[in-house]
Amino acid sequence: MFTTPDLCDDHPEDVRVMAPMFRTFGGREAFFGQAVTVRCHDDNSRVKDLVATPGEGRVIVVDNGGTTGRSLLGDNMASAAADNGWAGLVINGAVRDVEILRTIDLGVQALGVFPVRTDPQGAGDVGLTVTFGGVSITPGDWVYADANGIVVASRALHHVA
Repeated sequence: MFTTPDLCDDHPEDVRVMAPMFRTFGGREAFFGQAVTVRCHDDNSRVKDLVATPGEGRVIVVDNGGTTGRSLLGDNMASAAADNGWAGLVINGAVRDVEILRTIDLGVQALGVFPVRTDPQGAGDVGLTVTFGGVSITPGDWVYADANGIVVASRALHHVA
């Protein structure tokens, strides 16, 4: 397994460290995988589309512009993500159903909690470079998250079996 402090110590030239602005909500505290990026504004349509597809151990990175006036992930979508093999989500926005998220084997880090869902309109873009927390994330980058923080690298930093 990994810890983000060890990754920072062992690969200081390779890691980009996100600002300490995220909280852990999922049942899996530590998670990693290649990034699939989403840019949206208070519309989780693209996230819902992705969680219904095979995750293959990847991480969905969602840039909602840092706004927390709508929840981009709840228990139903988190369950779908876990069932479909996603490792986790990093959300620059809010989640809801946190008491249930804790019971799902999925990594979830987000800015906070808001009980109101989005009004899905089919908006948003998948596969763009997103920037938040002081870090740019490109599709295919490696995202590592644990209780210590979130780090991003252009290549895998763990030993692949």
